Amino acid sequence: MLADQARRPRLHRVISRARARDVACDAEMPRHDPEMARSGHNTQMDRYERISTLHRILKSARYPVPLSRLMDELGCSRATAYRDIAFLRDALGAPIDSDREQAAFHYAADEAERFELPGLWLNSEELQALLALNELVGRTGPGILSTALAPFRSRIDKLLSNQHDGRSFPLERIRVIGSGTRKVDETTFRHVASAVLGRRRLKFDYRARSTDQPTARTVSPQRLTHYRDNWYLDAWDHGRDALRSFALDRVTRAELLEETAENRDETELNRHLASSYGIFSGTPKATATIRFTPHAARWVADEHWHSQQQGTWLKDGSYELKVPYSNSRELLMDVLRYGPDAEVVAPVSLREELRIMLQLAIGAYT
Repeated sequence: MLADQARRPRLHRVISRARARDVACDAEMPRHDPEMARSGHNTQMDRYERISTLHRILKSARYPVPLSRLMDELGCSRATAYRDIAFLRDALGAPIDSDREQAAFHYAADEAERFELPGLWLNSEELQALLALNELVGRTGPGILSTALAPFRSRIDKLLSNQHDGRSFPLERIRVIGSGTRKVDETTFRHVASAVLGRRRLKFDYRARSTDQPTARTVSPQRLTHYRDNWYLDAWDHGRDALRSFALDRVTRAELLEETAENRDETELNRHLASSYGIFSGTPKATATIRFTPHAARWVADEHWHSQQQGTWLKDGSYELKVPYSNSRELLMDVLRYGPDAEVVAPVSLREELRIMLQLAIGAYT
């Protein structure tokens, strides 16, 4: 505190003298310099961005930073640079020191590591990216989080508008198109998300599509997963004493319990829920080998099917993909998307299963 009090009068004098010296120069400086624009400098950087950039420069600098470099980095005049330095020091409490011999600035070595800008400081590009992310999350399913995200979006809109003279951004130009999205009740989603993040047990009724029979479940939530445009809850099922994945669109009457959720080891979760192909996971029973024609290979080679997939280009231009699987259902559905451009090579049991599926499909058209 004493060092800071001693530092401020000296820095005040440096800035005051420099401001007086540079008033005339600043008055003659054009608001928009074509040379700076052509060289890629942003002469229209707003104050949020300048303060954030100034902080980053001073925090990372090992030696005092000349005023000329700060002006170049911030794309502003001397007077504006001095005003920003004063604001950063006086209003935000930055530990700024100055070089007595020349107009150069740096953070005090004993305080630089601890000081951070208060609150959330984002530049315009970061705010736009955050707003686009908000739009993406808001469209992951009908009604999901729409009410909860409304104030968030309104706040970001206001921040962006303040930084760009009241202009709004055409978010309708960002398209997020779902495929096979199933509707989830917003209240159910809130209860499930609260249980996952608050580490509380959850009970609900569940009607699995495979049996279409209602069952009562009490679980310890582990993860909330968004997979292929739909939401799933990975949880420890206390009634079955095992890990299970539940489609949220099949969950009803969700209720938070007072009991603390039981945490399962991360390794166990990954082994059971992420080691095999698709949402129907479990310990892998086999590895599928799928061969794609040269035409389909141009797409498949760039696709992510599984974290442990192995892909190999063959001499004729075709592509061979290997993925571990436990339940073949989803894997075969994905193979069928490629029609005659995909062939299951191994194992024999999987190849035979696909052959039977194709025969049954042909039978529906005869």
